[in-house]
Amino acid sequence: MADRAGEGGRRRVPWYVGLPVTLAVIAAVFVAVGHFGWLPGLPDPFGERTVDRSGPVLLKSVDNLSRYEGAEGNFQVVVDLDKEAKFLPSAVLGNRTLYVGAGSVDAYVDFGHLSGKAVTVSADRTTATLRLPHAQLAQAALDPKRSYVFAQQRGIFDRIGSFFSDNPNTQQQLEVLATKKIQDAAEQSQLKQRAETNTKGMLQGMLHSLGYTTVKITFG
Repeated sequence: MADRAGEGGRRRVPWYVGLPVTLAVIAAVFVAVGHFGWLPGLPDPFGERTVDRSGPVLLKSVDNLSRYEGAEGNFQVVVDLDKEAKFLPSAVLGNRTLYVGAGSVDAYVDFGHLSGKAVTVSADRTTATLRLPHAQLAQAALDPKRSYVFAQQRGIFDRIGSFFSDNPNTQQQLEVLATKKIQDAAEQSQLKQRAETNTKGMLQGMLHSLGYTTVKITFG
């Protein structure tokens, strides 16, 4: 049924016509209050919280360590990973990422497999001779707090694809590459030699304190 005309022949506007505008204004006010904190002491209706729903930590194995870590090297590398299409320009299809990877590598001397002939003592117990294995390098450990994506350039198709789904394999590939490069850099460094020098100094100091006047230590 049509609305009746009011005075002067004007038609009355239904009450619900301005409802969407009113609701939009109320929502905008709530957003402004939550974002700018105009009403202190009231909870933010749009606030977010982080909930850790991770499961318990499982102990997989226990290893007895019998080694002396004589040195530690800290490394940083920039990984430049560029994925290009064969027949399309990088502006259309391609992904180039610069990743800063920071990590450490420990160098140690393993005492766990020493034979009885590795240590000899003179009859007067003044001279000790030790033959130790060469120092080894542990696996490189990437530090997530100091590793990050520095820059990224993506083609238009890659941007569209990443909008609908993230690919965690890319991050994992960057971390694997950074770890390998750090491990290779440690192999080319003097880290193992430094570990042997520090291990030798530690053992000499300990045996001298036990009364040995002469301490001979060799590696090999």
